[in-house]
Amino acid sequence: MPWKTSGPEEQRWEFVRAALCCKSSLSELCRGWGISRKTAYKWIGRFEARGRLGMGDRSRAAHEVSNRPSTKWLERIRRWRGRHPYWGAPKLHWALKRRFGSRGLPSEAAVSRWLKVWGLTEPRRRRAHRGPRIRRPDLTVACQPNDVWTVDFKGWFRAGDGTRIEPLTVRDMASRYVLAIELMPRQNVGDCRRVFERIFAQYGIPQVIRADNGSPFGAGGALGLTRLSAWWVRLGIRVEFITPGRPQENGAHEQFHGVYQREAVNPPAQTTRGQKRRTEEYRRRYNEERPHEGLGMRVPAEVYYRSRRRLPTKLGHWRYQQGWESRLVKGHGVISLGGRSRFVGEAFEGERVGLKRARPGVWEVFYGPHLLGELWETEVSGIRAVWYQRGKGLKR
Repeated sequence: MPWKTSGPEEQRWEFVRAALCCKSSLSELCRGWGISRKTAYKWIGRFEARGRLGMGDRSRAAHEVSNRPSTKWLERIRRWRGRHPYWGAPKLHWALKRRFGSRGLPSEAAVSRWLKVWGLTEPRRRRAHRGPRIRRPDLTVACQPNDVWTVDFKGWFRAGDGTRIEPLTVRDMASRYVLAIELMPRQNVGDCRRVFERIFAQYGIPQVIRADNGSPFGAGGALGLTRLSAWWVRLGIRVEFITPGRPQENGAHEQFHGVYQREAVNPPAQTTRGQKRRTEEYRRRYNEERPHEGLGMRVPAEVYYRSRRRLPTKLGHWRYQQGWESRLVKGHGVISLGGRSRFVGEAFEGERVGLKRARPGVWEVFYGPHLLGELWETEVSGIRAVWYQRGKGLKR
């Protein structure tokens, strides 16, 4: 007979009453109720000790806490903390031991725990363990169209009606062909991805995309990737970041921005729609009428052709070598490893990363063929991460 049709106290009382009145053995009665003999003896004993009052639930908290500091020591801790509000547990423990001696003195961990209970501490922000900087490779030389696309946001401006405009510009380096000038209300990953989906569907996929280190193209995480640039990598595009503080490494694109500013923005149109018409007319003239000395005085439209690499209709997950572990990056950029959540990077959310056992206690984390960093297993801190950063040289 199951005992889930009424409340726990009534069920226990019904069982005890049946046990006291039943002429059959207790084992048969327990089988009928679906409980163990140990449980049966427990509730019968509680009834004999306290009657119906013993059928209720009891608190599982300990009746006595043997290692709880005395009230005298708790008052001393609070008093000394009030005198020195910026002292932590180590300093307070040292001062209390020096002043009152060590007899009955709570441990340093206990002092820290009570400070947290009283809300007298602030959580310390954990610093990310930065690994060695990967040597920045030389920038790719564009020999033909679609070898290198350069992307950037021109400085924002306002239309005549006060609307903020953020121009996103995409340009083929070899042919100087302007693939897009998208007037956006803001810089974010979602809007940029939709723009690049349209560009890739129209012109195909390049070999390399070169960008600066700022959002939404670059970030401070593993390999400096964002969700946008990680998506580019997933499409088979190599992402190049210029050196911070050296815009001359993308100088041709910056020069193009200056021309756009003079010919299409000074002064801006009254509305965003008017600025879009003016921008499209400027892009047509730039591609089809404006000759370039670097092209032998030809116009970009005479040189550029679409890429043969097409945008895939469906993009699957990375596949890793046999013997590797594979983990799906969940929300907030974490994976499950060793029974705990480990932060990998929000740029890889929804993707699969590979884990390769490099040596005892060390996992190498890969995003496709790209090494993101290492997870180190330690006896003290569990697992900590060291992510590789972009840089000019190795940082030891």
